[in-house]
Amino acid sequence: MKVIADFHIHSRYSRATSKNMDLIEISRFCKIKGLNLIGTGDFTHPKWLNELREGLMEVDGSGLYRLSHNEKNPTLFIISGEVCTIFSRNEKSHRIHHVILAPSLENAEQISDVLKKYGDLDIDGRPFLNMNAAHLVEIISELSNQNMIFPAHAWTPWYSVFGSISGFDSLEDCYEDFSHKIFALETGLSSDPLMNWRVSDLDNLALLSNSDSHSAWPWRIGREANVFELNNLTYKEIIDSIKSRNKNFLYTIETNPAYGKYHWTGHRNCGISFPAKDAMSRGNVCPICRKKMTKGVEQRVEEMADREIGHKPKNAKDFFHLLPLSEIIALVLGKEQLASPKIWEVYNSLIGKFDNEYFVLLNAKKDDITVVAGKEIADTIIEIREGRMRVEPGYDGLYGKLEKMDKSDRQITKEAKKITNLDDYFN
Repeated sequence: MKVIADFHIHSRYSRATSKNMDLIEISRFCKIKGLNLIGTGDFTHPKWLNELREGLMEVDGSGLYRLSHNEKNPTLFIISGEVCTIFSRNEKSHRIHHVILAPSLENAEQISDVLKKYGDLDIDGRPFLNMNAAHLVEIISELSNQNMIFPAHAWTPWYSVFGSISGFDSLEDCYEDFSHKIFALETGLSSDPLMNWRVSDLDNLALLSNSDSHSAWPWRIGREANVFELNNLTYKEIIDSIKSRNKNFLYTIETNPAYGKYHWTGHRNCGISFPAKDAMSRGNVCPICRKKMTKGVEQRVEEMADREIGHKPKNAKDFFHLLPLSEIIALVLGKEQLASPKIWEVYNSLIGKFDNEYFVLLNAKKDDITVVAGKEIADTIIEIREGRMRVEPGYDGLYGKLEKMDKSDRQITKEAKKITNLDDYFN
């Protein structure tokens, strides 16, 4: 069974999250996107946990859940949440985000009962906990060996294990004696596996890609995902596939890391950004205002890398780059607002024909897309599918911008995934 999973999203109980992020809205857009499996997010929040209990039912003891009132919607849920540990070490303050997966709502309730001793779980769907990262891992692991925890968006400047502002230089520094309980790492929008492969200390971790979505819109939810082929769709088989990085875990779907909000080093107030080596040569000082720039993920990876670009570790999982269909349509139509009626008109026509967004991006034939959406949109989808598009890199909290490549520069990049179709894995 082919499974496309996004393990990390948020509910409406998290700050800066759409008020429409409820189970109905999430599952509706998952079906449109083509996601089989979605994290619930925010299980530590008491009100959201109550909604999960009332709105979900477990599927045949699998540890996965579906809507209890709508059996026709195929979306499955895995119990997930994100927390932030706040602690000091060696006179430096650290704020680290972690994703937790649990095999049942009962396990989630057990976790919440313990964590409420360290912070107010009612305030935010992603609570702040006054405890160190190692202690969190210890608690999660002791409650159940089926619980799983991993660093969220590991490279972003704030709130991440390797973040330039409050992070560490290794997993061991962060998780101490419990680093062996960390089996995976979330790469985040501003990095991809190619970048992470440059750091040999990460070779034994599964590299996961998730959306960290704060809304259900299709240009957010599922913009990054993980693809499995499973004999039995259960929580245990998914967790085992991640931990062992076995053949059932196939590959990840990534946005181009330049699309992320912190890929390059820069200063948004002055509208200026630099790739890693240029920023380093300038001492990270903005040439306009002379203030320190926000260090980008590319630069942070460069600082920690012990390998050249292009190295691929043994048994590493494949990946390939996509960008949301709405972004592609907006580029062609010259629209800035992704929710504009014209973009929705084209988007809905494509979904009506091909069933879901992933199929459009990965499987649909160019001629068939052309009939529905026109030649220019079809050409652009194929160019992105084949790695023949560029993104103006994001920096200092600004998303990157999709741009077309010149004809003279349209070569498939070396790091681009060789396959161009999901079915290549299943035929």
